Amino acid sequence: MSKSLYRPETTILLKLIKECRTEAGLTQADFAKALDRPQSFVSDIERGSRRLDLVQLRDICAVLGLSLIDFVTRYEQLVAESRQQ
Repeated sequence: MSKSLYRPETTILLKLIKECRTEAGLTQADFAKALDRPQSFVSDIERGSRRLDLVQLRDICAVLGLSLIDFVTRYEQLVAESRQQ
């Protein structure tokens, strides 16, 4: 199995986080402030140079107004769609 940072699923995850952030009307700076983190934290996530643990993802979802379950469901739908192409 390839390293997870280089898998297509990782690209989908990163795009989904950014998409949800923009849908919430948040800039990276606003998002970072809501997470009580530096803006570089958000930038690193969206560029794929920072990995997330489950607790961080849950915090991200809370700031975005999403449940972790809803986020994962959306992610799984996008992964399934990408495999059909």
